[in-house]
Amino acid sequence: MCIRDRTRVYGVDFSGARLAGLTAWRAVLDIVPSKPRLVSVDSLALLAGAPERDVVLPWLVADILKTSHLAVGIDAPFTMPTAMSPVGTYREEIAWVSTFADAPTMGRTLADDALKRFGVRHVRRETDRLSRTPFDSYHYRIVHQTFHVIRDVCGELARDAKTAILPFDYANLSAAERVVVETCPSSTLKRLALPFRGYKQPGKLPITKERRAVRATILDALRERMTVPEPLAKKALGDPGGDALDSILAALGTFESLRATDHETLRSDLRLCREGWVYA
Repeated sequence: MCIRDRTRVYGVDFSGARLAGLTAWRAVLDIVPSKPRLVSVDSLALLAGAPERDVVLPWLVADILKTSHLAVGIDAPFTMPTAMSPVGTYREEIAWVSTFADAPTMGRTLADDALKRFGVRHVRRETDRLSRTPFDSYHYRIVHQTFHVIRDVCGELARDAKTAILPFDYANLSAAERVVVETCPSSTLKRLALPFRGYKQPGKLPITKERRAVRATILDALRERMTVPEPLAKKALGDPGGDALDSILAALGTFESLRATDHETLRSDLRLCREGWVYA
């Protein structure tokens, strides 16, 4: 099965927080002949039935594994920079990350190691530079996402022979029923020359008129590339944290990147196929 055979795309705005389901959302695109159609946008707390991370992440894994002809883009780093990782394959990296007690321990350990070796606490991956992601993959702002997506999501998905995690599994792509990739809504907004700041409402306050206007600008641009039913647009406009909109961007970015990427060139790049790639 090739990339273009995927008929459904999930975009997951991921969270590694203890109550991950409160801010993690899943958008679903159906791939139809005209242009992709957004069919649902929901918080993972609603879908999984509870907000706790220990409920939400196993639910997400099971939901992915039960679906075929599927591409999934998850907004969380799948890897560390090769300069910081002592292992040689992605499966080995999953096992290595799992040796840390928790996300803060991993983040502090890597930052201290980077400072000793390179004189800086944060080292970025090549894909972070190319796709202009906001942070390195073990930055304190996102280290919980990185730790839990690698250990609890990719670690489980990697056990399934019918799931290809790209770019690490290009050799198995033809036999895969589902494809899972790292994506980044901010990178997609930058690629589309759309506002990538000013649309998220801090705290739990209702969204301001100014931030709602930025979201409306983004959604108007997205409607040129996908069908967005009005009830789902209203949900993305009203969600205070911007997580619903980020899940939509994750889905669209994944769809367009998987179509546009030169996969043959990417799979021949040994560094990127080891260090990871942001499909956005």
